Amino acid sequence: MPYMYILKCDDGSYYTGSTWHIEQRIEEHNSGSGANYTARRLPVELIYYEYYERIDEAFYREKQVQGWTRRKKEALMDGRTDLLPVLAKKVWKK
Repeated sequence: MPYMYILKCDDGSYYTGSTWHIEQRIEEHNSGSGANYTARRLPVELIYYEYYERIDEAFYREKQVQGWTRRKKEALMDGRTDLLPVLAKKVWKK
């Protein structure tokens, strides 16, 4: 089953990806062969995932969430989807 997932890296940053086999992919990340980003920030922990019918849907969602701010990702992971539209708006500081 295809998944979009978010990992928490050892430095506190988040990594967003997609895969067919989530357990295997997490093992790859923690072995250092998953992605260059996570290989420098081990260990990683799976903290959120969504599953989809098709891999292209999971990949599309991955790309969408990758572009989000940390606060918006945290609202998603906390189930606070009501905050997503508010967090999507840019705040301009003078």
